[in-house]
Amino acid sequence: MRLTSKGRYAVRAILDLTFNSNGRPVRLQEISERQKISLHYLEQLFRRLRKGSVVKSVRGPGGGYVLARAMDDISVKDVLLSVGENINPARDLIGNTDTKSDTLEFVMTKSYFENLGGLMHEYLVTTSVGDLIRKAKGTQELPKPSLTAPEVQAPAGLGSHGSKIRDLS
Repeated sequence: MRLTSKGRYAVRAILDLTFNSNGRPVRLQEISERQKISLHYLEQLFRRLRKGSVVKSVRGPGGGYVLARAMDDISVKDVLLSVGENINPARDLIGNTDTKSDTLEFVMTKSYFENLGGLMHEYLVTTSVGDLIRKAKGTQELPKPSLTAPEVQAPAGLGSHGSKIRDLS
């Protein structure tokens, strides 16, 4: 899976919209200013998000965008697919008619990436916008932009290489 700026910006914009709506429509100009994302680019993303039933537009004075469904009913997968992101890391392997497709290595690699794709799909489907909002609100202080690059640490629940730690007991 290669997550492009389109997917990252769409998730950021949806989180911004959710944080700042307080039951009222949010203008794209406001999101653009807060997130430092081009207004023109946001308009393109929100057109796709609207077609994907993630957001709906409200016209007139005080208009803007609101979530089309409850934040717990919108998964990260919904957002990514709405803007056209490919979330399958095995897409190039599945159905490949490569002449070496019958080798043990090819079959093992294909199986590995299909399993990875299944785990990623499950994680994206089961993580809602509401989950991300509650997690952010549960922290004492939301991260502030920094001028220097922070030391990268794996999020809680992830191993040192970013792999999900599962309790098998």
